[in-house]
Amino acid sequence: MRVSFGTDGVRGVANREVTPELALALGRASVRVLGVDRIHVGRDTRVSGPALAAAVIAGVCAEGADAIDLGVVPTPAVAYATRAGSAGVVISASHNPFDDNGLKVFAPGGRKLTDLEQNQMEEVLAGLLDGSAQLGPTGAAMGIQLNPDGELDAYVTSVLAALEGRHLSGLKVVVDSANGANSSIGPSVLTKAGAQVVALHDSPDGTNINAGCGSTHPESLCQAVVDQQADVGIAFDGDADRLLAVDELGNLVDGDQLLALFAVDLRDRGLLTADTVVVTVMSNLGFRQAMAAKGVQVVDTAVGDRHVLEAMTSGGFSLGGEQSGHIIARHQSTTGDGLLSALMLLDLRSRAGRAMSDLASSAMNRLPQVLVNVVTPSRIPDVAERLKSDTALMEDEMAGEGRILLRPSGTEPVIRVMVEAPTEDQARSVAERLADKVRALPG
Repeated sequence: MRVSFGTDGVRGVANREVTPELALALGRASVRVLGVDRIHVGRDTRVSGPALAAAVIAGVCAEGADAIDLGVVPTPAVAYATRAGSAGVVISASHNPFDDNGLKVFAPGGRKLTDLEQNQMEEVLAGLLDGSAQLGPTGAAMGIQLNPDGELDAYVTSVLAALEGRHLSGLKVVVDSANGANSSIGPSVLTKAGAQVVALHDSPDGTNINAGCGSTHPESLCQAVVDQQADVGIAFDGDADRLLAVDELGNLVDGDQLLALFAVDLRDRGLLTADTVVVTVMSNLGFRQAMAAKGVQVVDTAVGDRHVLEAMTSGGFSLGGEQSGHIIARHQSTTGDGLLSALMLLDLRSRAGRAMSDLASSAMNRLPQVLVNVVTPSRIPDVAERLKSDTALMEDEMAGEGRILLRPSGTEPVIRVMVEAPTEDQARSVAERLADKVRALPG
């Protein structure tokens, strides 16, 4: 059996694609490939989580390493726990429905796996799952399961350090935890920081994670912020590695706007390395225009937080992220962290003394963005090159005030046509015309 181990591990329907047998093998493979003697294991609130976590822990111990069961914790808390040289495994499917689950591995130091390590994981998993791999140690050479020893407290201390001793007194915040991994930690930490917190969707039952709530469904949060007359709303996703915000008027503040705010704030405080922020090609053109106007350089990467991290590491940059709300502050964390981002945002709001709506609107002018997904008979990896002249003509029509992105999906025969323009009508018109060009391509 061959398992495809991508940048976020393996994800699928629990007990079908993501089985206890796979989890057991992944625990064993993580020890073999990474060569560690200790692995931290954390999960979100899905009903399948305990069974999969138990299997991962069994696999780790069967390979002679010790397993620390962190229980229900945010994904970045597991990454933080690996800072002293252990590895980490997270059982979560992030923003997916509750019946899905996934297995993600952090290498020592909280980093994502390299391409070589991913390939090695796939090879070792294949051998373990088909029974051809060598057996593990026996007797006293086997590992044991350990209880946490202050790891979560250390993580909380690390994110609170973003406040640099300041507090959030005077701010009223509605926090939507998506019935996920931040359901207890998120509201507790923000309260400890001094904010008045109204908790929303913080009662997980194993099946309600992401169900009509959280960063993928912020409608109830938007209404609650207005009803509660709150200053800010915060929406986490299921595993709490990203967030979106809501201003006091009930308007959504997306990842591009948050990054624009953070970039200028960190730059002004001398904390933005090389006055540069790293984003993916999907970030709004309005973000790029705002950064250019404010003297902040922008580095583009392919879609995916792994690519953002790679560019940040190679360039030594301190801030990067995605429109979806994955934000990485490398001076504080090795991975996207919704709780850290929330503290950064609320601290900025407190120091500025301005309404969230005012801050968000002044950060950037978000251009209308239209995305059309074109299903094709087969994959067309060179679609951008084949339609290069058509794309250039349509960009000329927008006279430098718009942007076109044409890219194939990495997982299915779909071409994504994204267009930004000064008006939604113009963006939609260009997108549909270019989509027709895609559909007319020979198979």
